[in-house]
Amino acid sequence: MIKKLGQKKINFSNWASNRQSKKNNLQEMYGFDASECISTNTEFHFMFSQSRPLDLIELEQLLQSVGWSRRPIRRVKKALDNSLLKVGLWQHDPKFPRLIGFARCTGDGVLYATVWDVAIHPVYQGFGLGKELMKYVLHSLKEKRIEKVVLFADPGVVAFYKSQGWQLEPKGSRCAFWYAN
Repeated sequence: MIKKLGQKKINFSNWASNRQSKKNNLQEMYGFDASECISTNTEFHFMFSQSRPLDLIELEQLLQSVGWSRRPIRRVKKALDNSLLKVGLWQHDPKFPRLIGFARCTGDGVLYATVWDVAIHPVYQGFGLGKELMKYVLHSLKEKRIEKVVLFADPGVVAFYKSQGWQLEPKGSRCAFWYAN
């Protein structure tokens, strides 16, 4: 069978408008600061956002899934309100995005920041999402011109942070440092 030129051409104007429409939908859902998270899990799409509102019950469930004890919701809300940076990582679904990762930072907003509450749901661990979340957090802090970042980590995850280039405190057991330079 011979196909004539011009048959079934790709309509680039439709393609461009569909792509723009998808981008607009993602921005509506996750906010203007939203960006895609790279993962070795190609079955799902993941999105970072600093502006998508966090459902405190969903956040509590995420933190409990990694073994953290329950915290009073009012106090969690106050901690979030006083944070310098809060990042959610969602498994994208057009109807029901699921919060599967989270991190927040406190600090003076100029020189120093401290990273807290880094969590990736256990079902999604092992796909590079924790590493990408930390890259995103550090990039965001660097954009704010933060010079020094401190992270307090439980002994069980110190090796994870060390493998990413964090410098451990002298005893090498609980906290780590990152410098913007």
